[in-house]
This record gives sequence, C-alpha cells and structure tokens, in this order.
Amino acid sequence: MSTQTVRVAGMTCHHCVMSVSEEVGEIEGVSGVDVDLVAGGTSTVTITAENPVSDEAIAAAVAEAGYAVVRDDNLL
Repeated sequence: MSTQTVRVAGMTCHHCVMSVSEEVGEIEGVSGVDVDLVAGGTSTVTITAENPVSDEAIAAAVAEAGYAVVRDDNLL
C-alpha cells in the first residue's frame, strides 16, 4: 500500500471535496481518497493506492475536477 498527500487550491465546500474525491478515485489502483477541506485555502488530499501514483496523474485528475495541485506555492 502507498499513501501520498498533495495540497489542492480552490476548494470551498463539500461539493468540491466530492468532485476531487471522485476524479482522483478513478485513477487505476487508488483505493481511498481523504480530503481535509480548508475552505478558500489550500486543502490536503491523502491518496491511498496499491502502488505510488504519478504526480502527473494526480494533477490531471484534480484539474479534471476543476482545481489545481499546489507544489512549493506554485499551481500545477
């Protein structure tokens, strides 16, 4: 099992959490997505998967939900 944590900008409500969770959850091998919502700030998303998931796949899934992964204060 692999656990990864990313920061996501722009989420403000439960609907945002559900959108990100759904898109990230569709990545092959992902078995769990937990979001610690910071409304209007930078939320923490923890991903549990069989194997590590590429940063690109996570960023693409988050973008599909309408948000952006933050890395070193830069949006991806």
